Amino acid sequence: MATSPPAYEKSNSFVELRQTHPEHVFVLGRVEQLAQKLDGNGASAYRTEILREACRELLDLSSERFALQDFVVDEISRLADEDELARYLFYRFRYQVFPREFRIDDFPPLLQIEPTSICNFRCVFCYQTDKLFTSPKGGHMGLMSLDLFKRVVDEAEGKCEAITLASRGEPTLHKQFTEMLDYLAGKFLAIKINTNASMLDEEKCHAILSAGVQTLVFSADAASEPLYSQLRVRGNLQKVLENIRLFHDIRERDYPNSRTITRVSGVKFTEEQNLDEMDAFWHDLVDQVAFVKYNPWENSYEMPENDIETPCSEYWRRTFVLWDGAMNPCDTDYKAFLSPGNANDSSVSELWRGQRYEGLRKLHLARQRRGVSPCNRCTVV
Repeated sequence: MATSPPAYEKSNSFVELRQTHPEHVFVLGRVEQLAQKLDGNGASAYRTEILREACRELLDLSSERFALQDFVVDEISRLADEDELARYLFYRFRYQVFPREFRIDDFPPLLQIEPTSICNFRCVFCYQTDKLFTSPKGGHMGLMSLDLFKRVVDEAEGKCEAITLASRGEPTLHKQFTEMLDYLAGKFLAIKINTNASMLDEEKCHAILSAGVQTLVFSADAASEPLYSQLRVRGNLQKVLENIRLFHDIRERDYPNSRTITRVSGVKFTEEQNLDEMDAFWHDLVDQVAFVKYNPWENSYEMPENDIETPCSEYWRRTFVLWDGAMNPCDTDYKAFLSPGNANDSSVSELWRGQRYEGLRKLHLARQRRGVSPCNRCTVV
């Protein structure tokens, strides 16, 4: 019989996040100024209406529909001017609100690009522990071509502000990682990279900072051994610490005006993990320290079926373009059984609003996710 495990709310995945207290009042002042200048700003009627809606919700302090999360305040506080604020709010409102209200337009709010599915770690909570996934014979391992990367970026520019370089693998393992960053530079406001920090060197640090990456997430789950290596199998805490310190020192010395936010983020997998210890250990090297809730990604296809009917917000929030061009709604389906098509054959826009994707959305809205695999074993809502 189907069971009902707790749902995993993607919009509320932080267990806790610590950072320097952001200036909410200052940010709200900027939002108020923007709201007064929306009429006659030359933007399309659709874009203007979204911005008007976003500003109205933010300025209504009693509303929780589009409230200011602390890390979002930090991101906004680093934007240069009203034009950047408008671009950011158009993205962020669609990212936060559309998935909850099942609204959609012609391009995903966030595009997650996978430079490679290969990883040098075997973290205990990750699908890299699935030997059928990592086997060379499975066809899941590979590196994205620079040509495909550029074509996807070219399509996204002007339609999307949020690009994340990460998915199933470690992005810095790609030999053309710095060239990818060079190509992203100046095109998007919300570039994010997730890395285990094991392969960082001076060249990669400079490339990340020169590209204007908004958020650099160092994935680390503990502040001491042997717990770190027990969770991040094949990882070395001392090496990761040295590399994060290298990035910190380069940013402080060579990029004093950098807007890049750094975060050490771990998966809360065991009660042994302690955020106070994490904060004390990493605090001087990064801007934020956090834990995110654990979701059993490592065996998505082996979990028992459940009776969750709530539609999954991922179908409206973001999409993944994997190394071989396969587009996919989420990373819980790490073998891409749900893929609606390939970016080598169709545009991201065509696939995002195509028959396959829309059909999956309709099934979720009809509360029939139990008829879709692996959605019927997943708890993300």
